[in-house]
Amino acid sequence: MSTMLTSGFEEIRHTADWALRVWAADLPTLFAQAARGMYTLEGVETAPTPQLERRINLSGEDAESLLVAFLNELLYLQETEHLAFDTLQCIIHDHHLEVKALGRPIRHLNKAIKAVTFHNLAIRSTPQGLETTLTFDV
Repeated sequence: MSTMLTSGFEEIRHTADWALRVWAADLPTLFAQAARGMYTLEGVETAPTPQLERRINLSGEDAESLLVAFLNELLYLQETEHLAFDTLQCIIHDHHLEVKALGRPIRHLNKAIKAVTFHNLAIRSTPQGLETTLTFDV
């Protein structure tokens, strides 16, 4: 009997950068878990203020490029608007992503990620759903 959760993330060892293994039952949940894992690696703490909403619309050549574009967009909003999002409703159709993101201003950040990379990136099917490993440039 497996004790693995249906979705989640865990930091994995990487020589120079940060790496994160992410798993979920479906692609929208995988994207949301990847964002949560990224914020966890950075040690993001948000201010106790009312939530703000942002809409994100992106396209990519495939699921992997769409995932990288999505996470890099979140990093851009983190850097330019000092926002992090704890609720991410993702809809994916034909390599197009629509996200309703609810978040708050960042109160504290341990260490910022510079970018999400394509290093060894592949979204794989598993008996439980989908899995990928992300590498972050810090």
